[in-house]
Amino acid sequence: MPVPPGGFTYSEADEEKRRGVRRMKALATGLLLAVALVYGLAKWSQSAGAGAWAGYVAAAAEAGMVGALADWFAVTALFRRPMGLPIPHTAIIPTKKDQLGQSLGDFVGENFLSGDVVRVRLRAVGIASRLGAWLSRPEHADRVTAELATAVRGALTVLRDSDVQAVVGEAITRRADAAEVAPGIGAMLEKVVADGGHRKVVDLVCVRAHDWLVTHGDSVMGAVTGGAPGWTPRFVDRKVGERVYKELLRFAIEMRDMPDHPARGAVDRFLEDFARDLQSDTDTRARVERLKSDLLGRGEVQDVIASVWASVRAMIVAAAEDERSELRLRVRAGILSLGSRMAADDRLREKVDGWLEDAAVYVVTTYRDEITALITDTVAGWDAEHTSRKIEAHIGRDLQFIRINGTVVGALAGLCIYGLTKGLGG
Repeated sequence: MPVPPGGFTYSEADEEKRRGVRRMKALATGLLLAVALVYGLAKWSQSAGAGAWAGYVAAAAEAGMVGALADWFAVTALFRRPMGLPIPHTAIIPTKKDQLGQSLGDFVGENFLSGDVVRVRLRAVGIASRLGAWLSRPEHADRVTAELATAVRGALTVLRDSDVQAVVGEAITRRADAAEVAPGIGAMLEKVVADGGHRKVVDLVCVRAHDWLVTHGDSVMGAVTGGAPGWTPRFVDRKVGERVYKELLRFAIEMRDMPDHPARGAVDRFLEDFARDLQSDTDTRARVERLKSDLLGRGEVQDVIASVWASVRAMIVAAAEDERSELRLRVRAGILSLGSRMAADDRLREKVDGWLEDAAVYVVTTYRDEITALITDTVAGWDAEHTSRKIEAHIGRDLQFIRINGTVVGALAGLCIYGLTKGLGG
């Protein structure tokens, strides 16, 4: 079936309703013709000398015809001009369609999209209580977890790595540039030194230095002899090199094996002084800031950010796809816990209901004009003729009962008026 202008489509159900309207029209029209026939027979009988009953029947039939015609005119005037005559205030739906749409939009905005109405309605529904009971059931928690996993996978699939990396890199760089890191590093270093947390690092450095000296003794002696003056004898240079190497090795062994070695104390004092400088010395803090800027500007740092995002993305996608992953199990447990708490905790339910009410009120009050404009603009875009046909197909059957009732009520009213007139001597 072709689609009429305005976007309406007529389904089989609509066609069936239209057939029902036609049947009711035929019934109402048939009743009008029957009343007209009764009127004609009654008037003929009255002129032929029938009894007083003929006058009563004629009066009832005459009033029934008037009621039927009046209601036919009223019902027909809603959808079209009766008999095509340009009578004012007829064909109301086709000619007043846009005004009706505006009125409908205003009615919805005033009576359904007000903050008080939305708040009262949501409070009566008790969304938090129902949601808590629903989420506390394991099968529902499984469903929510699966839907969340699908949404996460879809979002991460749609997002381009280059875009995310650019955003993350820019955000990290901007925040790092905006925050001075030296005082924080100094406070942390001061706390580490005070707790002795740096000693394991010093131990590791001492061990590695000793091992390196043992392995590269020739290199050390070669460096010493190579820097000696050219006029000194070579055996003297070797002796000096061996002596320097042995002293370095002895120093490394003592540093490694003596926790109270003076050099270790010097390292502690250096770190303490450096921690204080990081927090209070202007020059030191400025140097750290320049170093930070240089590091953030290096391509290697941005590559690290990119690799971190790629790793995080792959990890999240893998966890979302695996039903037994720790991520999905924790999310499921969290949903069940939230549902149980919402079902049992009155204060939590009140908070959730309040949040939902505030959110709904914000939406309807902020976008009320857009919502009502959607109704108004949609109705304005409908074709007048097809709008009339569509509405008539849905309510026309009930409107035909008005014609039938008008015929019956009119006949009864006419009979009563005629009888009262006769009773009063008319």
